Amino acid sequence: MTTVPVFPLNTVLFPGVTVPLHVFEARYRRLVDDLLALPDPASRVFGIVAIREGYEVGDHGVQSAHRIGTLGQLTSADPYDDGRFDIEVTGRQRLRMSTVDTTGTYFQADVELLPDGDEPDAVEEATRALAAFHAYRSQLSELRGGPVLAGDLPSDPAYLSYTLAATCLLTLRERQALLEADSARERLVMLRLGLTDEMRAMRALPSLPATEVARTRWSPN
Repeated sequence: MTTVPVFPLNTVLFPGVTVPLHVFEARYRRLVDDLLALPDPASRVFGIVAIREGYEVGDHGVQSAHRIGTLGQLTSADPYDDGRFDIEVTGRQRLRMSTVDTTGTYFQADVELLPDGDEPDAVEEATRALAAFHAYRSQLSELRGGPVLAGDLPSDPAYLSYTLAATCLLTLRERQALLEADSARERLVMLRLGLTDEMRAMRALPSLPATEVARTRWSPN
C-alpha cells in the first residue's frame, strides 16, 4: 500500500497511454507545482480516477469516484503566466484506492498497485482482437474512401488491450469496465466482441460508425 495524490477526471487513463491535460483549477495547479518540485522525474506520480458522480470543477465538485484507476507519471509540463499548465501524463500501472483523504489542498489516497502478470492464454486472444481491429480499420477505410488509422500496435497482450481500449471511442462507463477487467484476456475479448458488433452495424447501415477509432500514443514505460 502506498499513498499518492489523486486527480479525479471525467476520463479513464490506461497504462502505457499518454494523454494531454489542461490544468487550471487552483488545487491541481498546486499538485503540479508539488510534483515538479520533486528532483526525480520518476517520482512525479499521481493517481487518475474517473468520476462516478459530480464534476471536475465547480461548487458541487466530486461526489464519488471509481476505486479502480491508473497511476500516472507527469512527463512534461508547460506553464502559463497565470499559473495554469498544459501537461502530459503517461499511465504506468492500474491501482485500487482504499482510504481517501479529502482534507488537504488536493485529494490523497492509499492505493494498492495492480500489476499485469504474464498471461500465456492471452496471446491467442490478442491475435483475434488484432484481426478484428484490422478488419474494422479496413471496413472504415472503405467507407471513408481512403486509409485511416495508420500505425503499428504493440504486440504484448496487456498493452495491446490498453491501446485498443484507449483508441476506440467508447463511453466512460465502457472504458471504466475495460480498466476494471481482471486480465488482458478478458479485456481483449470485450474489445473483440465490441468491434465485431460495430462492424455488423456498419454493414447494416453503411454510414460513419458509432464507435469511431482515433489515434493515440502509447508507451510501455
